Amino acid sequence: MLARVPADRFDWKPHEKSMSVGELAWHVATMPLYGVQGLKSKVKDVSGIGPGPVPTADTDLVAALNDSVAQLKAALQATSDETLLKEKFSFVRNGQPILTFPMIGLIRTVVLNHSVHHRGQLSVYLRLLNIPVPPTYGKSADESAFG
Repeated sequence: MLARVPADRFDWKPHEKSMSVGELAWHVATMPLYGVQGLKSKVKDVSGIGPGPVPTADTDLVAALNDSVAQLKAALQATSDETLLKEKFSFVRNGQPILTFPMIGLIRTVVLNHSVHHRGQLSVYLRLLNIPVPPTYGKSADESAFG
């Protein structure tokens, strides 16, 4: 899906309140880094969170995703199962915890579920840009993963 995001349209938005396609694609590509950062810091301050960076036309989104995944894989390999199950991760606002759960929840919720959500958004953006949507779970209206 990231390979299909047109670099010349990174600033396109489906609505004024939406992220641009470039911001959304970069968010998807770097989502695994949230896991890397969370495993290290065990906390994420959500005060003042806003839109992320817009990649430049020469940004390779697929390479960014591959690098992010490699970093998360290394961080997970260096983390024990006990740490994932027993140590806590917290979202905080202005220094106050607003949500705390086991570190494994960071991976499942923040990295995986969040990625699925935004990848779904990205598929809609591609459709609105009239770009064929690749198969995600078997097939799309444009293509089948099964030939």
